[in-house]
Amino acid sequence: MIADHAPAPETAPDGEARPSFLTRGHDRAVDAVRRMIRGGPPHALLIGGAAGIGKTTLAFDLAAGLLCDDPDPARRPCRSCRGCRLVDRGIHPDVHRLAPTGPGDQIRIGTRENPEDGTVRRLATELALMPVEGGARVAIIERADRLGDDAQTALLKTLEEPPAGVTIILCADEEDRLMPTVRSRCARIRLGPVAVRDIETILADADLADPPVAARLARLSGGRPGLARSLARAPDAVAARDEIARTLLDLLGSGAAARLAAARDLATRARELDGALADAVARDGQDATSATGGATGIGRSRRTRGASGVGASRTPAPSAPAPAPGTDSDDPEGDDDATSEAAARAAAPAAERRRAAAILVGLWRDVTRDLLVVRLGAEREIRDPALLDDLRAASARLDAGGSVGQQTGTDGPDDAVVALGRFLTRLDAAGELLEANVRAEIVLDSLLLAWPHGADAEGTAR
Repeated sequence: MIADHAPAPETAPDGEARPSFLTRGHDRAVDAVRRMIRGGPPHALLIGGAAGIGKTTLAFDLAAGLLCDDPDPARRPCRSCRGCRLVDRGIHPDVHRLAPTGPGDQIRIGTRENPEDGTVRRLATELALMPVEGGARVAIIERADRLGDDAQTALLKTLEEPPAGVTIILCADEEDRLMPTVRSRCARIRLGPVAVRDIETILADADLADPPVAARLARLSGGRPGLARSLARAPDAVAARDEIARTLLDLLGSGAAARLAAARDLATRARELDGALADAVARDGQDATSATGGATGIGRSRRTRGASGVGASRTPAPSAPAPAPGTDSDDPEGDDDATSEAAARAAAPAAERRRAAAILVGLWRDVTRDLLVVRLGAEREIRDPALLDDLRAASARLDAGGSVGQQTGTDGPDDAVVALGRFLTRLDAAGELLEANVRAEIVLDSLLLAWPHGADAEGTAR
């Protein structure tokens, strides 16, 4: 399922009803899909864009249009026939859905002889069968960038020689993780951020938030309707996000010991934020990856395929060598150091800790960006107006700190602006380290120590 509530059909100026699309804020992409429904779709389509931007929603709009029973192609999807209702409920037998599963967050290739459900080879087997309803067949591969090289190679044969009447839709957060041979065999649509007003309308139509809350969530989502819906359904997640943001700003006035002591609490709150969003997604009927994959401004770093991804399980066999220094494993520490830190690490799998760290890094990026915007005197451009007073206080703290708050010259750049810009670059690098399975605790500790230093509450430089 992709939504609780389908919007009313669009109406042309002459009063004639037009196809009802759940996708909002992507007018050019919707027009392209309309043309596909009327004139025939490509055998493969790649929809790219950030997590929660609306890729899966657009894919299901296309599926509904192709499987709609209305005899007039110009009126598809009608959203009222049997075909449309089955698609909207997520139970149409001719819609095949594939998504990452398991601790490795990967789409698996599957065995050759008897491929398991949720694998590329099983999908290829299903697409080779006759359609159940007697019409088209649609395969939707969510987060296709989580296909490994072997799985992409297995999918390539189906892309090159698709069965008659089959349309394969790949939704990818990061298109460049797909092999060029896969990308070249697909028509492509790229989705950008949705306007704030459009997201406010989406939340209002779904009766998820009153206007002031909708306005804030629309800005917090960074143009991603899926994230905005999840935040609207998860006030606990919004509260956790606010607490993390304020803690990070307060740490500008703290010394190294206090910063390192706060690391565990920050990671715990990030896990709670992730869990609250996942629960909200389940209630919303969306795919879990559509929101939590980009829960708080997380931007997965670009890297070469084949390296271990965030969330990959790396539990070694008993005879395997110990992990390399600084890398993470799902096993607790094997030495006799029974410290509280080791006990805390053992309480959560490594994949979960890395995911929490990635969420924290993404939120930290938003906080740093807003602080930089305030520093530059463009307060109207901040993403979270609710934190404006805290951001102003943090900026003043940087001035009082002395180490980064002084001007380098009459017309020179503000030292704090330079420091914050460098820290944004460091946050991007931290995302790459987490994807390379560097231990989450090491990444977060290094960021906390590099976070610019200001003054404490009494104005004493740290």
